[in-house]
Order: sequence, then structure tokens, then C-alpha cells
Amino acid sequence: MKFLGNVLAVIVGLVIFSILSFLLFFGLIGIIAASGEKEVKVQENTILHLNLNGRTLVERTSEDDLNFGPLENPFGGALQAGMVNLKKAIREAKTNENIQGIYLNSGLVMAGQANLLELREELESFKESGKFIVAYDEAYSEGGYFLASVADEVYLNPMGAVDFNGLASEVIFLKGFFEKVGIEPIVFRVGEFKSAVEPFILDKMSPENRLQTEFFLEDINQNMIQAVAESRQVSLDSMQLINDQMLVRRAQDAVDFHLVDKLTYEDEVHAILREKLGLGEDDDIRTINATNLGSVAKSENLTSRNRIAVIIAEGEIVSGNADGVISSDKFAKEIRKARKDDNIKAIVLRVNSPGGSILASEVIWREMNEAKKAKPVIVSMGEVAASGGYYISAPADTIVAQPNTITGSIGIFGLWFNVQELINDKLGVTTDVVSTGELSDFMNVARPLTEVERTIMQNSIEEGYDTFISRVAEGRNMSPEAVKEVASGRVWTGNQAKERGLVDVLGGLDTAIEIAAGKIDAGDDFRVIYYPQPKPWFEKLMDDLSDNVQTKILQARLGELYPVYQNLEKVKNYQGIQARMPQEIRVN
Repeated sequence: MKFLGNVLAVIVGLVIFSILSFLLFFGLIGIIAASGEKEVKVQENTILHLNLNGRTLVERTSEDDLNFGPLENPFGGALQAGMVNLKKAIREAKTNENIQGIYLNSGLVMAGQANLLELREELESFKESGKFIVAYDEAYSEGGYFLASVADEVYLNPMGAVDFNGLASEVIFLKGFFEKVGIEPIVFRVGEFKSAVEPFILDKMSPENRLQTEFFLEDINQNMIQAVAESRQVSLDSMQLINDQMLVRRAQDAVDFHLVDKLTYEDEVHAILREKLGLGEDDDIRTINATNLGSVAKSENLTSRNRIAVIIAEGEIVSGNADGVISSDKFAKEIRKARKDDNIKAIVLRVNSPGGSILASEVIWREMNEAKKAKPVIVSMGEVAASGGYYISAPADTIVAQPNTITGSIGIFGLWFNVQELINDKLGVTTDVVSTGELSDFMNVARPLTEVERTIMQNSIEEGYDTFISRVAEGRNMSPEAVKEVASGRVWTGNQAKERGLVDVLGGLDTAIEIAAGKIDAGDDFRVIYYPQPKPWFEKLMDDLSDNVQTKILQARLGELYPVYQNLEKVKNYQGIQARMPQEIRVN
């Protein structure tokens, strides 16, 4: 009876779950229908509210994303904001006579320095209209403050904080873990700076890796300090001292050192906004978000025959046709379609990638090289376009990067694991092999590598490196010797890469698009079309639900070990020869 009762309880639970899912589905459909029927109108005396707090900046989100308010993120997944959509809204706000200014919340925005700089430049352009930007938050991260500092007025909660003490890059090393579990990592690489494998074989940074990290990190930090100093009208030397010695340690320090204008509560900031709008004390402030304002903006040149394809390539480079990464089949197809489409006159590849499989990079490189023969091809580098990300960029007619873009890392590596100690000694598992040839069980993980296997792998890595060098030399019109001087896996900022001939122009995506338009003599008569098409919002919602549930379970079970698990999971993508960043660079 107890067994039958349990079965019945399970069945009842499934029925209830199905009914709730059914109701949720049609409830959301109803919201979509209602939202779709409602035309967005910008009322007089309105403010564009850019709430980026807690959001991750990505290249692009679905154009049909709707503003659900409390239902915007019903399953607790990561909130995102698309750079393309944000810039579109800011431009509309600049020219729309009903928009009086921008209210910016960027305190804990999650983004790399290059994307923050690109958005910051858009806000600088907005200020040319004479309209105001007011920033407020309870706390500012380094990146959040970098963005907020562009505002005319910056406010902070009296109990808040500003993180303004320079940048740091932290690496998690797994050498000790592998030693404890009985796994021996075997590394094959070319170049003293190709240190993506260091976390597996060392317990701290190599001198070469520390040197390159200090070099590019200092350049990125200097770029930030200079921009903040100019916006806040503080001397560069003073701002450098504030940053170096972390002089802003309390909320009042931020006022004393002119990083913020005043310590206030949010309701007091609202009062300041009412005064700017000429409203009474009890009047409501009219606001509009970026999604709705972006939908009001008219698409220009819809009938223009000068079409520029912007292909957004974001994520690791892998073989196949997977979503959420730069998969070789998918992106080769997108580039090929753009090349063969007579209506598309130029191609801009927006690259935001730390690299990945060299085979997948070669597949995409081939299509980029073929596209270059047919029409202008421009590359716009985002936060990072390194290793494989640079490989696929090399054929472009022009490479554009932000001064603080992370790029270069021209080098490859191979990684193999000997798990004999783990399975034999710790798990008590043994294996035996029958083979027909000397190398039939080539690279068997259950035993150490032979010298023949090591030689074969190292030769393969060196040949791959020579191919990488030749691809860059051909694309950049440089000699292989000149490329090798800036290669060896070394990472550069956009500034440093331009000085060394790896980048042509400093700027963002719009700069790349302008260059593409100039190549086809389009003037202002061109239309930009983005590829690939993002998933519909509901499909993405379901994906987020599934991913979020799995993540929450793993985080609860692993606790502080979760970051280690994430690094181990990434090893799954290290199949074949890799062209990756020298490490996963997390700038804090």
C-alpha cells in the first residue's frame, strides 16, 4: 500500500506540474499578445532610464525582448543587456525632443572594459545634445564607476562605496588538485607566453605570464584613469594617486576626492530629477527603458541597396553547430551566405572571443578569406579577440579594436592527461590492450605517453603554429619573422596591438561600420543587418530555466569548490589543438 501511495503521489505531482506549466505558458502568451498590441509612445518630459545594475553586457539580445517588469526574469537567470540595443536607445534619446535626459544606474554592471568604453563613448555623444545624464547607485564596482563617471552628476548612497583601486587579474591553478587525485597533465605548446596550460602544471604564474599580464593590465587601467580624470575634471596625477593608494575607502572619501558630487538617497535623487524636469514635489517622473525607446527608433534606409552585414561572433570557438559559442559550421555558413548575397555589399565581423579549437578557427578563417575576395571585410574587436579570435580576424581588410581590447595571443597548445595513477592506484581499475600496430592505441590516457607519441604531438603543434603565423602574415601583409616577434602567445591591448601592426584603427563597432560604408562608397546611404538571428525570447527563457536549475544545484552541492568545477568543465572543450588565450583573464 505504501508503494502504491508513493506512485499515486508522484502521478498527482506530475499532473499538478503539467497544469501549472500549461497555465504559465498561456499566461506568458497573453502577456506577449497584450504587449504586442500596445504601441509605445514617448510622452513629453520623459527620461530614459538605463538600469544596468546587476546586468551582463553582451553584444546583442533579441530585438523582440519585451519589458515584463517583475516577469522579466521569472526563473532567476542572468540578466543581460545588449550593446546594440542600448546604443540604439541612447541615439534615439539624443534626438527625440520628448526625452529630456538619462538616469543611469550602473553600479554593479558586469562587463569588460572595452564594452564599457564603447557604451561610455555613446553617452559622451549623447551629452552633445545638451541634455543631462544623472547617475546614482548604492555601490559602484570599478567598471560600474568607469561608466557612471561620464555623467554630468554622480550620486552615491551615504552608506555606499566606490571600488576605485586599480585592476587585478586572478588565475586559479589546479596543479595541486591533479597531484592529489593522480592525474598527470602533459603539455605541448609553442611560445614562452602561451600559458593557457599553466593552471594545469604550475601553482603560480610563470615570469613570462606575469610580465605580459602586468603590461596589458597597466595599459587598460591607465585608459580608465585618464577617461575618469577628464570627465570628473580632476588632474591625471591626482586621479592616479587616488587609484594607486585606494584613497576612496568611505563614502565621504568619494565626495572629498571628487569622484561623486554628493551623498544622497534615491528619493533625493528623484527630487533632483523632478527639479530638472520642472515637476512638482508629488508629480510622477515619466521614464522609458531602452527596450521600449529602441522600438520607437526608426530604422534608416530600409530600401537602401547598400547593405552591410554585421555578424556577431561571441564566445569560445568550437567545431560543430552549437548555440552560445562561435561554432565553425554555423558561422562559416553565415559568412558564406553574406558573401553570396548580392544585396550585401560589405561584411563586418564583430569578434568577442578568447579563442578555442584551431581546427574550428581554420574553418572560419577559410570563409573569411573567401569573403575578402568578393567584398570588403572589416573586423571589429570587442572585449577580447585573442588567439583563435585573432586567427579568424586576420584576413580582414581592416581590423578595428578599442584601446582596451584584449587581443593577440598568437600561439597554440595541446593538452593530454595521463590518468593511470587515478584509475589503477586510487580506484583499483586496470586496463589491458590488444592492438594491431605500434600506435593503434595512440594517446591512451590509461598509460604514460611514449617518446614517439610525444614527438608526433609536438611536431603537430609546431606545424599548427607555423600555419597560424602564415595566416596572420598573409592577412596583415607582414613577414612571418615580423609576426613571430609579436606572437609566442603574448597578449596585447588594442593600443599595444596597433603599435605592433596587429590592429589598424582604434574604435568601436560603429567605426568598423563606417569604414565598411566608405569601402563601398555608400556615404550615409546604407542599411545594417545583424546576423545570426538571436533565439526567440521564449526559447531563450526555457534555456535559461534549464541552465539556471542545473547551476543552482551544483553551486549548492560544491560551495566554494564551484569555481574549480567550472575550470575542470572547460577542459572538455580542449579537444584537439587549441588556439586560446594564455589564461582565462578575469579583470577585477
